[in-house]
Amino acid sequence: MQEKTKAKIESSLTVLLVSDLKKSKDYYQHALGCEVTEFWAVRDDFGLGFKLIQAEDINDVMPNKGTWNTYAYVEDFSSLDALYDEFKSNGAIVNMEPEVSEFDWGAWKEFSIKDPDGYSIGFGAAKK
Repeated sequence: MQEKTKAKIESSLTVLLVSDLKKSKDYYQHALGCEVTEFWAVRDDFGLGFKLIQAEDINDVMPNKGTWNTYAYVEDFSSLDALYDEFKSNGAIVNMEPEVSEFDWGAWKEFSIKDPDGYSIGFGAAKK
């Protein structure tokens, strides 16, 4: 039997309904270092990507409660620290300071930021 070739997904975008499109685009560009166009806000060749859409009704802006809306991984702790320092110096809203959790296999370090609508974006890295 011949094995079927799977199509490869090159990237993805998280779709966020926002209360103020201009304010959100400015935040993603300046605080997170994203390239912002009329179509998306992306960083690092779509390593982090968002489709920001103006909500018609403020009640449609619904960040997840108690968890992230998006989570991104970086290569190692030093990259994670550099990203945190960059975001913080750019005025990003820090939701959770960098925190290390120990596991049998090694350590996990993560932090999160929020955007103006309260959407939470987590960032993490492993150390084995």
